[in-house]
Amino acid sequence: QVQLLESGEKLVQAGGSLRLSCAASIRTFSIYDMGWFRQAPGKEREFVAAIVRSGGNTYYADSVKGRFTISRDNAKNTLYLQMNSLKPEDTAVYYCAGKETRSGRYWYTGDYDYWGQGTQVTVSS
Repeated sequence: QVQLLESGEKLVQAGGSLRLSCAASIRTFSIYDMGWFRQAPGKEREFVAAIVRSGGNTYYADSVKGRFTISRDNAKNTLYLQMNSLKPEDTAVYYCAGKETRSGRYWYTGDYDYWGQGTQVTVSS
């Protein structure tokens, strides 16, 4: 059973920065492509960023491109999301997710096999 555990709840002012982390209880973390998604109240879960299993390629939603950076440390079985220049519209529950299939559809929630429990990020104006 794979478990993903995100870091704790975060509160920050607009313009500030946060780093989320996601620890994976997987022996072979490096075989999974990993992603971050978020869900705001009343909205569907949306893609934020993804990183391939080697860490060589990354993908971002247009809304976060240039502000967020996804990274991973395969030796520590940990995924990160550095979030800078945060805006109130970034407020959401953030989820990390992992997928073993090489579908290429990094934005598609249905291709991900494992999900964390989510962590609340609140950006105040």
